Amino acid sequence: MQKPHISGLDLKLLPALEALLRLRSVSRAGAELGLSQPAMSRALARLRDLQGDPLMVRVKDGYALTARARALQPRLDEALAALDEVFRPDRRDLAQERRTVRLAAADVQSVLLAPAVIARLAREAPGVELRVEAYSAATIERTLSGRVDLAFAQTGTPLPPGAASETIARDRLALVMRRDHPTAGKVWTLADYGLWPQAAVSLLGDGLSEIDARLAAHGVSRRLALVTPYFSAALAATARSDCVTTISAAFARRFAEPMGLILRDPPFADITFGVTLVCAERLSADPLVGWIKRLFRQAAAEAGFEAA
Repeated sequence: MQKPHISGLDLKLLPALEALLRLRSVSRAGAELGLSQPAMSRALARLRDLQGDPLMVRVKDGYALTARARALQPRLDEALAALDEVFRPDRRDLAQERRTVRLAAADVQSVLLAPAVIARLAREAPGVELRVEAYSAATIERTLSGRVDLAFAQTGTPLPPGAASETIARDRLALVMRRDHPTAGKVWTLADYGLWPQAAVSLLGDGLSEIDARLAAHGVSRRLALVTPYFSAALAATARSDCVTTISAAFARRFAEPMGLILRDPPFADITFGVTLVCAERLSADPLVGWIKRLFRQAAAEAGFEAA
C-alpha cells in the first residue's frame, strides 16, 4: 500500500476514527459526531481502505478491534491532543476578549457545570460573560441564527442543516424517590410507572417526555402529579411526596443525601444518553466557543459524568 501524503488526506476522518475505535459502534459513533449511520459507515469504509485493515470486526455482541486498531489508538490520542494544542486559542488573546457567550441550558447544566466554567473564565478570560437562558421552542432557531452561541441537547436530538454538535459526556437516567417511599425496597417494572404519581420534567412546558414515549410502547401511561421545566423542582416534589421522578443521575446524586432521596436504575433497556453541545456550524471554528466547549467537557468529568 502506497503511503498517503498528508495533503491528500481528509483530516475530518480523524474524529471519526477516534470515535469508532473508542465506542466500537458505527451507530453510536455517528450519533456522537452528528452523522447518519450510512455516513459513518462510509467513513469506516474509507478508513479501512486507507489503513489496509478492517479495523473493527463483528463479534457476537458487537465489534472488536483488530490488532492494527489497538496499536493505532494511543498514537491517535496523542495526535489529536497535539492538534488540539495547535488550534487551542492563545490565552493572551482570551484575556483581552470582551464578549457575551449565550448558552441555552437547563438547571442540570447550570448547577453542575456552569460554576466551574465561570471560575475558569474569571481567571483566564475575565472579559467574557456567560449568559444562560431557558429552553424554548425557538432555541434551535435562535442557535442557528446566532442569537444563542451554544445549546445543550441529548445525543440523537434531530438537528437541522447548519447545526453542529459535539458530545462532551455521558449520563444515565435514574429513578428517584424519597428514602422511605413505599416502594423503596422494590425492583421497579414498567407497570409500576402506571401505579405511582410522577414528577415529570418538560423543558418546553408542553408536557411531552421521552419517558412517556418509552412507556407507551409497552402500553403503560403514568399519572403526572407535577410537570415542570426544572429538574430541581421535580426532586423537591419527590422528597416531600409519594411522587417519583426519572431524571439525570448526575444531578440526582448531587442532592440525594441532603434531600433524603434514593436512586435506582429504571426498568428500561437503555438508560444512558449523551450530553451534547450544539452550535451553528459557522461557530465551530470560533476559538472562544471551542475553548468553552472544552471547559464544559472538563467540568462534566469533574462533576462525575461518564466520559463521552
